[in-house]
Amino acid sequence: MAVARKRQVSLIDTPYYHCISRCVRRAFLCGEDKATGQSFEHRRAWVEDKLLFLGSVFAIDVCAYAVMSNHSHLVLYVDEDKGKSWSTFEVINRWHQLFKGTLLTQQYVRGDELIEPLKTIVEQTAEVYRQRLTDISWFMRLLNEGIARKANVEDNCTGRFWEGRFKSQALLDDAAIIACMAYVDLNPVRAKIAATPEKSAYTSIQRRIKAAIKGTQPYNLLHFVGNAHKDKTKGLIFNLNDYIELIEVTGRCIRADKCGYIEDVQPDILTRLNISAENWLILTTQFTKSFHGAVGHADVLNDFCQHQALSRRTTLSACNKLLA
Repeated sequence: MAVARKRQVSLIDTPYYHCISRCVRRAFLCGEDKATGQSFEHRRAWVEDKLLFLGSVFAIDVCAYAVMSNHSHLVLYVDEDKGKSWSTFEVINRWHQLFKGTLLTQQYVRGDELIEPLKTIVEQTAEVYRQRLTDISWFMRLLNEGIARKANVEDNCTGRFWEGRFKSQALLDDAAIIACMAYVDLNPVRAKIAATPEKSAYTSIQRRIKAAIKGTQPYNLLHFVGNAHKDKTKGLIFNLNDYIELIEVTGRCIRADKCGYIEDVQPDILTRLNISAENWLILTTQFTKSFHGAVGHADVLNDFCQHQALSRRTTLSACNKLLA
């Protein structure tokens, strides 16, 4: 039985979530239809462009993503404080980048004079918009609906393009976040559609590596800020160089003859998270198979289940085994 969306998202426990959308059509999201020979590769750009655009409008940051042949993986960070800090004018302006809004909100942003009762209605409407702009379900809805419409027009058909619901996993601690991000970033390498991370088109790791070569970080992805700044600056509390090295080492180990063993020195990040090399390879190659719900160490997983009134901790055994 599917778990209600509100019971999968608990911002009290974590702002980080792994979201998966899967196609139902034979032609898939992109790639080549073997039956007709038609290529749908350009649809990868549709997803990437819309994803990064929505990340600039919502109070939701993109941590990692990979657009595959019949599905997409996202790791998202919900920034509630950012959404709460927006003025009424900024909330409405952001919403108007997505929808027309109402006649009153249009008058408000134009600077038209409104009487007090109408101003109150505008402020109430803005609060509804503010809630939606920090809602993962709204984020995924706008991402997937737009792509589905374009695909239907291109395919000259109607009906579903995506499965009925996107899947969502709560990432409850640092180990779960970094393992899931690596799993997402290495999807093309595991699927043998890219030889190396930097050649993995339409992924966050390719975008991060291209920026790192220039000594920067992508403005449209959540930044790595390092452990030293974890209490001062919003961002991923890992070192960017460590993460890129970790992806490279892990990618080289996804081979049968390696037997899950990382030679020589492990990146510091694994030592800090207390994850063995063997478990790390399982996490980054079988994340969605290993976990069918929220992911994190036992203490944070217990808190999440309590807050969400979940009687069963379905991933506890896997978390204890792989994150220990």
